[in-house]
Amino acid sequence: MAVETILENLPDKQKAKIKHGSQPEWTFPMLAKLTHDYFSDEEWIYERKFDGERCLVFKKGENARLMSRNRKDISDTYPEVEEEFSKQGADFVVDGEIVAFSGDVTSFSRLQERMKIKDRDEAWKSNVAVYYYAFDLIHIGDYDITGVNLRHRKSLLRKALEFTNRVRFTAHRNKNGEEYHKEACRKGWEGIIAKNAASEYLHSRSGKWLKFKCANQQEFVIGGYTEPRGERIGFGAILIGYYEGGSLRYAGKVGTGYDDATLKDLKSKFNARERKTSSFDSPPSESNIHWLKPDLVAEIGFTEWTDGGKLRHPRYLGLRRDKSAKNVVREG
Repeated sequence: MAVETILENLPDKQKAKIKHGSQPEWTFPMLAKLTHDYFSDEEWIYERKFDGERCLVFKKGENARLMSRNRKDISDTYPEVEEEFSKQGADFVVDGEIVAFSGDVTSFSRLQERMKIKDRDEAWKSNVAVYYYAFDLIHIGDYDITGVNLRHRKSLLRKALEFTNRVRFTAHRNKNGEEYHKEACRKGWEGIIAKNAASEYLHSRSGKWLKFKCANQQEFVIGGYTEPRGERIGFGAILIGYYEGGSLRYAGKVGTGYDDATLKDLKSKFNARERKTSSFDSPPSESNIHWLKPDLVAEIGFTEWTDGGKLRHPRYLGLRRDKSAKNVVREG
C-alpha cells in the first residue's frame, strides 16, 4: 500500500502534525514511568506489558535494522524477525518488543538464551522461538508522524505493516485499566502499559506512558560478587545497586536464579571487570567480595523493598544489553 494511501484518511488536524523528512538513522524510544496508582480512563489505552527486549525497526528498501534502545544493532541475534521485516512493502520506523514465551507468558529468562547469541547462523539454529510485537509507528516513507496522536498512530500501524507469525500487532483496550491490570496479574503477565491516547511520541521517559506492574522487577547495576561456597561454581552472589544523585546505591546481594551455565558465563564477564575498590557509596564490609567495574546491568525480580532500601527475596533473571548502567535508577 502506498504511503499516501495509508495517510489519506487521517483527520485534517492530525495531518497538520505530520512533518516531511527522510528516515532518521536513529531515534530514542519513548519510555514509560512506573506508577502504583492504577486507574481507568477512556482517554487512555491499555496494552500488555511484555517481558522482552525493546526494539526499534528501521526498514528502508529491502533492508531492515533491528536496534536496541541503547542503539545496538541486534539483527544478527534475531535474523528471522529481520527477514520478515525486510519483506514489508513500505519504509518505516516501528517501535515494539522482541519476546520469547514460556507457555503463554513472555519470559525474559527464556529470551536470554537468544540474547547471548551474536552469530547469525547460530541464531537461525536456536530452538528459542522469538516474536516481534509492534505497538507504535513513528515514521513512514518520508514522513515523521511522532506528532500524530497515539490512537491514530496505532491505526496507521495496522495499515502500514503486514502482520505475520513472527511480526504481530499489539492489541489494546480502550478503558477498564484497573480490570485489565487484575486480569494480567491473574494470567502471570508482568503487567500492562497505560498510554494517553492523545499523546505524541516523545523521545524520552514520559508520564504519558505508565507501567502498571504485577510483580516487582527492574534493572540493577552489578558492582561486585562474592566467592562461591560448597559445590557452587563461578561465584556466590552478585552485589547490585542503582544510581541516585550520581552515586551508586547498594541494594543487596542476589544469590538465586542461576544455573551452572549462567554462573560460568557471568564469571567470565566478571574476570575482565575486576577492580580494587568499590563503586558503591556505602558498600558492605564483607571480606570475600570482588569489586567490579559497574557497567553490567541485570534484570532482577524481588518481592519488595525493605525499609533500609534493600531488596527482599531477589532473584536473577538475566543481563540487559539495552540499557546503560548510568541510567539505572530505583523505580519504586
